[in-house]
Amino acid sequence: MTPDEAIRIARALPCWTTVTGAVPLDGGITNHNIKVTDQGRDYVVRLGEDIPEHGILRWHELSLSRAAADAGLSPRVHHHEPGALVIDFVDSVALTEGDLHDPAMLMQATDLIARVHRQMPRYAHGPVLAFWVFHILRSYAHDLTARGSRHVPALAGLLDEANVLERVVGPVQLVLGHNDLLPANILCAEDRLWVIDWEYGGFNSPLFDLGGLASNCDLPRGAEEAMLTRYFDAPPDADLWRSYSAMKCASLLRETMWSMVSEQTSVIDFDYTEYTDKNLSRYRAALADLKAKDTLT
Repeated sequence: MTPDEAIRIARALPCWTTVTGAVPLDGGITNHNIKVTDQGRDYVVRLGEDIPEHGILRWHELSLSRAAADAGLSPRVHHHEPGALVIDFVDSVALTEGDLHDPAMLMQATDLIARVHRQMPRYAHGPVLAFWVFHILRSYAHDLTARGSRHVPALAGLLDEANVLERVVGPVQLVLGHNDLLPANILCAEDRLWVIDWEYGGFNSPLFDLGGLASNCDLPRGAEEAMLTRYFDAPPDADLWRSYSAMKCASLLRETMWSMVSEQTSVIDFDYTEYTDKNLSRYRAALADLKAKDTLT
């Protein structure tokens, strides 16, 4: 789908009265995002179908988007239909990796994560999927092998590492997580932060969101310690740090293998090969750091 085609589809949705503008928005590597102005109000149209290989089911994204809006965490859902989700536009800027290196902003983002985990279950209803990263990694490996990916020779070693990481993570507390905390999925408005994009939401360990945010922003250890202390209201002990570090590695491996699959399946204009290489490098560095500090068995 070209940007012009996406704009045409967005403008043709039946929820509008008088459309006076429609422009594509930056970002979105599984959707086309269009800002539409109707009767002086702005909205975001997210165009995208189910993506089964990534576990993206739009009925589930809609359900969690509504729950997050009811919880005051995400913009309100204005309209939906197959292939399209329309939400209120929020006057804001998407965060960047550098923004999360500011201690004050990191604490605000950590508080937002905590609110997601603690408040979302009060507002979600009906079926809610689980998001267990190690199942996802095994599923990705199966799909990559079936599709004859260029990455097949590396998969056995990566799965061996994933099995070790799963054991190190150990028992988990379940929360309703976002599970895709790229900095761009956190919006900074004048008076608050918002979280967007519920494609991968589901029950998971809180360590996945925390580790995902840290890995996606390449946070230094001191910032990670501050984040964990803020979230758990106490400095992390050795057991928590070990479990968290293993989950952070798993989150990086998931992002890497997500991109490996997307290299073959996505029709979005995005350099997935470069994204795979970037995340594989980050994963290798995080795993090496964990091995240097711990004996993994």
